[in-house]
Amino acid sequence: MKKKKIVVIGGGTGLSVLLRGLKTFPVSITAIVTVADDGGSSGRLRQELDIPPPGDVRNVLIALAEVEPLVEELFQHRFKNGNGLSGHSLGNLLLAGMTSITGDFSRGITELSKVLNVRGKVLPAANRSIVLHAEMEDGTIVSGESKIPLEEKQIKRVFLTPDQIQPLPESIRAIKNADLIVLGPGSLYTSVLPNLLVPGICEAILESKARKVYICNVMTQHGETDHYSAADHLQGIVSHCGPGLVDDILVHGSIISQQVKERYAEEKAEPVIVDEERLAAMGVNIIKDHYVIEQENMLRHDAIKVSRALLQAGRYTK
Repeated sequence: MKKKKIVVIGGGTGLSVLLRGLKTFPVSITAIVTVADDGGSSGRLRQELDIPPPGDVRNVLIALAEVEPLVEELFQHRFKNGNGLSGHSLGNLLLAGMTSITGDFSRGITELSKVLNVRGKVLPAANRSIVLHAEMEDGTIVSGESKIPLEEKQIKRVFLTPDQIQPLPESIRAIKNADLIVLGPGSLYTSVLPNLLVPGICEAILESKARKVYICNVMTQHGETDHYSAADHLQGIVSHCGPGLVDDILVHGSIISQQVKERYAEEKAEPVIVDEERLAAMGVNIIKDHYVIEQENMLRHDAIKVSRALLQAGRYTK
């Protein structure tokens, strides 16, 4: 039986969590990962070596890798001291090294994927560094992915520079041949949209005959999606890409414990309200269930349960 081709587009921790679940199913996975990060180790390597930031790619590679736990730990190991080494993770340095050896970031990822026995393909959203900018509701422009939430202003739109960004032909091909396309989970403006704003990506998704599912965040993010409902998240995608990009929205539909809510309130985050009537009016199908696990007062998507729901949605063509 032919494996279903699934393309997952996003970045951040949520994407890695989902992929760990998805790789346990007999599917063919392509992960398209954001390269807009400009903070921490990734930001330093990006600036010093003029390469795309490797952090999100590193996390996705290790999520899809079939290696011993010790190798995974080594890849994620972050140096605590050492002149110039402090703060860097070994995986980021290996990606930088492979990029230098092959002369190409995307090829460097492919070669490292072989070493890590990665289940599926990992592709950067673009093969060069991109800068994410946000225009706020008050008209100010903020440049740099890590700086946008710190402004604590309402975001009107985000956009990329430079103007001549090219999508990877392989990404476009994967999207067009997919049986299922998944957007998220991840920060709306700093993980999901930077991928969709790469020229050609939205158009390829719209042209694709695949079912398209958006995994909505469970909690709002301060400085990014304050007081956003599920429909507000979806509207953010529609405003940047136009209508028709999403067929289904997957939302968490049950109570979050008071203890966890209080923990997130410290970060000025609150549960995302699922406004079903407004979502239905936007023409999307709602996939709603208990989709999160509470661990150490943190919320994580239940990767296996979400994967099952996605595969179920993928059975139905548009």
